[in-house]
Amino acid sequence: MKNRPTIKDIAKAASVSATAVSMALNNQPGVSLQTRKKILGIAKKLDYQPNYIAKSLVSRHSYTIGFILNSITDPFFPELAKGIEECANQHGYNLLLCNTKRDLEKEKKSIDMLRSKGVDGIILATVLKDDSNILPLIEDNFPFVLINRHSMDPGLRNKTSYVILDNFRGGYRGMEHLYRLGHDRIAIITGDANTSTAILRTKGSIKALSDYGASVDRELIVEARYQRHIAYEAAKKLIAMKNPPTAYFAQDDYMAMGVREALLETGFRIPEDIALMGFDDTEIASFTGIDLTTISQKKYEMGTMGAKILIEKIEKTSSGVVNQLILEPKMIIRKSCGHYQRGYSRPAIKNLKRH
Repeated sequence: MKNRPTIKDIAKAASVSATAVSMALNNQPGVSLQTRKKILGIAKKLDYQPNYIAKSLVSRHSYTIGFILNSITDPFFPELAKGIEECANQHGYNLLLCNTKRDLEKEKKSIDMLRSKGVDGIILATVLKDDSNILPLIEDNFPFVLINRHSMDPGLRNKTSYVILDNFRGGYRGMEHLYRLGHDRIAIITGDANTSTAILRTKGSIKALSDYGASVDRELIVEARYQRHIAYEAAKKLIAMKNPPTAYFAQDDYMAMGVREALLETGFRIPEDIALMGFDDTEIASFTGIDLTTISQKKYEMGTMGAKILIEKIEKTSSGVVNQLILEPKMIIRKSCGHYQRGYSRPAIKNLKRH
């Protein structure tokens, strides 16, 4: 078998020292841009692959990070995981996935298991508003980053790095959109009430109704815990009300699919009879025949940003800085809300401070 090329082989071909090759391959200062390009070109030509086992023995890093999520079957998570993995791979790290099935004890077991396997850091997308599993990570100074959600504990929030969406604004804009389409009875199908995402999206929706002078019917706010089958059952009960909703705002696309199924089974047409809106802009939302209006968040970018912040923590290039990134939501209007059929029947409030 042909021996795999080494740093010394690259150094010989580039007529530079092994130290210069190491600096170029690890993106460290000390070599000129021209030399760096030359070294990287030779490394690619020789199909150089780093020996991470030897590297880990020297650096005491495993070059592995963990990603804890609720369920890989939820359409929201694959693109998030893809962003994390591709960023990690670019920096020489592998990824381990753990599914918690929305269970706090499983989250703790996943953290313990990943740490016992020697991962260098963890990304969590499962954290609850007052998650008890975060404090031990902070106290141990163990590298971790939260994405999608953050802790709402005032004592912990400023000590954690996170990448999240402006969920309050997303909830506000979704509700404003449906209200301006002429709907007064708008059901809010919420996620897990113990998560920052559901709390802030609901608060944003309620604030939008308040700003427009509309009443809030608490019977139309139903928790479905980000699960399609629970959203389906919730919609069935709402449909059976004496004065049922004319529009549904589900706090993720997965739950919106459950609502959609219940509406179609009952004989309603979307959007002719009922308006439907989701959140996240997962791939299924754009399918022909579904055409779901939704609030988009950049899931892949959220994953890459989270991975980048974590790797900087692991490699101590961020000097202990707490990075907190809040991304802007974007309205994606498709056919399910009725906007293309009828347009807005209510004007936007002038001089209203937008949230």
